Amino acid sequence: MDRSPIHVTVDFDRAGKQYGHLCVPYSYNLGGWANLLVPVAVVRNGAGPTVLVLAGNHGDEYPGQVAILRLMRELRPEQVRGRLVLIPALNLPAAKAATRLSPLDGKNMNRAFPGRADGSPTEMVAHYLTTVLFPLADAVIDIHTGGRSLDFYPCSTMHLVPDREQRRKMVEAALAWNSDFSFLYTDVAGTGLLPVEAERQGKLVVTTEMGGGEPVPAAVHLLTQGGLRNVLIHLGVLAGEKKTRANLGLRPTRWLQALSRDDYRFAPESGLYEALADLGAEVSAGQAVGLIHFLERPDREPVPVVAPSAGVLLASRGPSLVAQGDCVACIAHDVDPAALDVHP
Repeated sequence: MDRSPIHVTVDFDRAGKQYGHLCVPYSYNLGGWANLLVPVAVVRNGAGPTVLVLAGNHGDEYPGQVAILRLMRELRPEQVRGRLVLIPALNLPAAKAATRLSPLDGKNMNRAFPGRADGSPTEMVAHYLTTVLFPLADAVIDIHTGGRSLDFYPCSTMHLVPDREQRRKMVEAALAWNSDFSFLYTDVAGTGLLPVEAERQGKLVVTTEMGGGEPVPAAVHLLTQGGLRNVLIHLGVLAGEKKTRANLGLRPTRWLQALSRDDYRFAPESGLYEALADLGAEVSAGQAVGLIHFLERPDREPVPVVAPSAGVLLASRGPSLVAQGDCVACIAHDVDPAALDVHP
């Protein structure tokens, strides 16, 4: 691939703690020689793995951004064994605008991989990760929520990658988040995902869906921050004692999956969405999980959104206003442990 035009103001090989930026060149009407400055921190100390920790892939997803900002300020080099690369707002223009897509180029960072060296700002950042940061890393953590569009029951997430050893490491890291659910998902809205490119390069990849929406409850911040630190301890890059759900007095993590397009429910018409079930609730086949009401046709009966099969309501529409085709629910199903296929 072509050499990245992005200039970086940190030295990834230097010991200690550094703050700096990924300097992404671009032009706009009032800046012919402008740079988008994406904050980055590097903490390095001695031998150990390299872990890349990311949030703000979508700008309207906040708990991961807060968790990484706290880590950037609070970590001391002596707490690290190896190297941590921390980027709290990967899609900085979107994070500042509270939008999913970048207002600079209208692109979705999580559909831009492997990126382009000569592309738009979003594509240049994706290319830099693909060609520089992923090759440096042993593990990649990409913290998501449902943003403003969907509210998830907070969970760690992963793809069921074909390589069994890579999969085993990813399962163990997902469990280290200590969430009630761990979720196997598929890609129903396009290609070019960040985790897929990192997985293709053989990296241990941990992702999440930490709730969603503008308000973030304190419990979600605590789970995001505590889970991130526990995963870093599990990976050996952060000093400390790893916590498990057992020693926290919690039931084992429940594995769920939504691998069929039918598990993702889309609004058949535009209107006002009324959720009929709480996140995490068990639902039965044929049960209405939501209703779409019609402001301009109050005489019309609302249209139900129905679970096609029994499962758990893992995600539900965020905004009450929905447009035809919006995802309004995700019905997930229990995973047979044998399907994980992580034992020799």
